[in-house]
Amino acid sequence: MDRKRSHFEDVRLFDTLPHALAVLAVGLALAALPFFVGNYHLYVVGYVALNVIVALGLNVLVGYTGQVSLGHAGFFAIGAYATVMLMGKLGLPLLLALPAAALIAALFGFLLGLPALRLEGPYLAIVTLGFGLAVETVLAKTAFFGGATGPSVPAFPLRFLEGFSREQNLYVLIVLLAGLSLFAVRNLMKTRVGRAFVAIRDSDVAAACAGVDVALYKTLAFAVSAFFTGLAGGLFAFHLGQVDPTTFNLMLSILFLAMVVIGGVASILGSVMGAAAISLLTLKLKGLKLADFEAIPGIGKAMAGFLKAHFMETGMANIQYIVYGLILVLIMTFEPLGLYGYWIRTKRYWKAWPF
Repeated sequence: MDRKRSHFEDVRLFDTLPHALAVLAVGLALAALPFFVGNYHLYVVGYVALNVIVALGLNVLVGYTGQVSLGHAGFFAIGAYATVMLMGKLGLPLLLALPAAALIAALFGFLLGLPALRLEGPYLAIVTLGFGLAVETVLAKTAFFGGATGPSVPAFPLRFLEGFSREQNLYVLIVLLAGLSLFAVRNLMKTRVGRAFVAIRDSDVAAACAGVDVALYKTLAFAVSAFFTGLAGGLFAFHLGQVDPTTFNLMLSILFLAMVVIGGVASILGSVMGAAAISLLTLKLKGLKLADFEAIPGIGKAMAGFLKAHFMETGMANIQYIVYGLILVLIMTFEPLGLYGYWIRTKRYWKAWPF
C-alpha cells in the first residue's frame, strides 16, 4: 500500500500522474476498439466489462464490508429479467429500464441483508445460497417470467454513432457503464459510507462503539452490491441475446466470488483483474475435451487418464470448474491478496530496482 500523507491525497481522483496517464490510455484504447476489431472481440471485451461491474459490486460486500454471499447469481437474474420485462411489458426505454431493474435488485439485496444482522460466516453464506437457488427455481417454474425458456429479449434500441452495428453500440454502452461503475465504487469507498463498511468488516463491535449504525450499513452494503449486479444482469440479457433461467445457477455465483478472491479482496484494481482473468478463462475453457489435455507435453496423458478414470466422459463438460478450483487453491496458498498482491510486489520490485 502507498502511504498517504494528507486527506487530499486520499480523495483525489488519480494518485499520481502515471496513474492518470494509464487510465487515459486505457480509455482511448477502449474508445478506438470498435473501429479496428470485429464483433467477436467486442463481445469478449464486453463480457469482461460486464463481469467487472459484478466484481465491483461483490467486492463492496465481501471485500470492504466482510459479508459472504453465494447468491449473487440471483441478483444477476433479477436484473436481467426485470430489464427485459420492463421494456417488453411496460414499454420503458432501455436507459430507464436498466436503472429501474438495478433498483429492484437493490431492494431484494436490502431484504436479503436483514438476516445479516444476526448471521455471519457460513450461516450467512447458506442464507444467500438459498436465495440464489430460490430465485433460479421461481424464474424457471413461473409462466409469467417465461418458464423454462425465459422471456424474449427486445431488440437493442440505442444508436450512439451512425453506421455502428448493434454489437458496436452495445459495446459502447457496456464499457461506459463499467467505467462509471469503477468511478462510483472508488468514490463510494472514500466517503463516510465506505469508511463505515470498512469499520464493520474490521470489527462490528468497534464500529458500533464508534457510532456506526451497523444494522443500516450492513443492509446498505447488500443493496449497493445488488444494485451493481442487477445493472450488469440487465446488460447481460442484451449481450447474450436471451434470458435462460438455467444460466443463473450456483456455479455462476461461485464464479463471481472467484473473481473477487482471485483478483484481490478490498481492491478495485483487483476486481478488474479478477473479472478479466475469470472471463477469459471461461471463454477459453468452454468446451474443453480430454484430447486437449492429452496434447500437453509431459503430463498431458497422465492428467487425461486421471480425469477419465475419476470423472468419466460425462463430467468433461464441467472441466473448467476443476481448473477454477485448482487456481483458487493455488492463489489462497501462495498469494492471499490475489493478482493485486502480485501487482503490488511487482511495482515495489521495479521501484527498488536495481537495488
